[in-house]
Amino acid sequence: MTLAPVSSEIARVLASTRPVPTGNAALRAGLHARRLLFLKSLLVRLERLGGGLDPAARRRFERDWALLESTERADPSAVRDVLDYPMTGAWLAEALASPDGPALERHLAHFGGVALAAAIRAGRPVVGTWTLPTGVLALPGLGTLHRSSGELRLTSRAGTVRMADPTGHQGPALLRTAARPEEGTTRIGGGPGWSALRTLPGSGVVLDDLDPYRVPPHGVGPAALPAAGRPESGWRLWARRWNEAHALLAAVDPGRIAEIGTVLRAVVPLAPGRRVGGAPLSATARAAPGAVLAQLPGDGGELAESLVHETQHTKLAALHDLAPLCVPGAGTLHRVGWRPDPRPVMGVLQGAYAHLALVDLWWRAGDGASVPAGWRRRAGLRLEIYRDQVGEALSALGESDELTMVGREFVRGMGRHHANLGRAARSLR
Repeated sequence: MTLAPVSSEIARVLASTRPVPTGNAALRAGLHARRLLFLKSLLVRLERLGGGLDPAARRRFERDWALLESTERADPSAVRDVLDYPMTGAWLAEALASPDGPALERHLAHFGGVALAAAIRAGRPVVGTWTLPTGVLALPGLGTLHRSSGELRLTSRAGTVRMADPTGHQGPALLRTAARPEEGTTRIGGGPGWSALRTLPGSGVVLDDLDPYRVPPHGVGPAALPAAGRPESGWRLWARRWNEAHALLAAVDPGRIAEIGTVLRAVVPLAPGRRVGGAPLSATARAAPGAVLAQLPGDGGELAESLVHETQHTKLAALHDLAPLCVPGAGTLHRVGWRPDPRPVMGVLQGAYAHLALVDLWWRAGDGASVPAGWRRRAGLRLEIYRDQVGEALSALGESDELTMVGREFVRGMGRHHANLGRAARSLR
């Protein structure tokens, strides 16, 4: 399997950081191709292991693989939906990086939830007994089920999957087939031990405070922040901030709302902790593009900036996977204005791209009569500082010999947009 090539035109339009439906569609196709490649790599690894894999783990994997294959034949979009979910990518990365033996087998147990989530979305009949080594069945993009017995009996009838404890100590959980989370509710299922993901208002983006792979094993950021779980994740506050951010973006740059809804699949709440420079921490994991890992923002303006910033990280990571923008391992470090530590070329490019999008957003805020005055003032102060910092980073990138041909053209495209924003800003003075 090879990844779909990216045309020079697609790379050119993406360089501006502006929302471009054709560019984002190409990146989604590339992300899916890469996800299939990783899944195939896992299958090949297990085939090569042969008798080195625990027989029970192999039987479970083969059953789950057969379920995924039959679901894909019936409803390819349902399988794609689950495979492309950000935390499925994080799981695949962990599984592929784990050593043979118990560590690998623990990760393989999660594949049952991946296959079941696809079957439930597709409305496929599901019958059998599932072993839950950890007592938890995680269905990516849907929710989680906790069972103390470690086993689960599944049956399907009249469009509903019944998940019952074979011991009879816990009642059944009922999930509708062809289910998707509804806005702010848990209506896709109910019953003892079941927790459903909730969709943020007016979007298809979920607040994922359940998936076991939602945060890297060693946490996020310098403080190694862990994920916030229920009930600490603060659903109501997140929904309020999400509405505030959408209202602000609608007043400043409505196209960003559509792009965020297309590129992002999940927001992962992080535990509160020390804020760097007074701002909430946000991040995008390389293995899980499409998920924003973030502390609860103080207001809608902070969340709007985080969403725009992290959307660019997802876009650039997907583009770099399809068409490498720099050569690996050269090791030259560069200083940038927005971080105290020197960064490799790819880090400079990621930061410059995300901050260029913020410069674009803040420049547009100057013309937004309906934009809250406090955020407009904050945007104006940051505009000058970060435009200069992005300009310095672009100069360093332009002189680097570590960029590929596509990378050099991409940086030139960023430079053109940066220059246009500078001319537009001077014309308003």
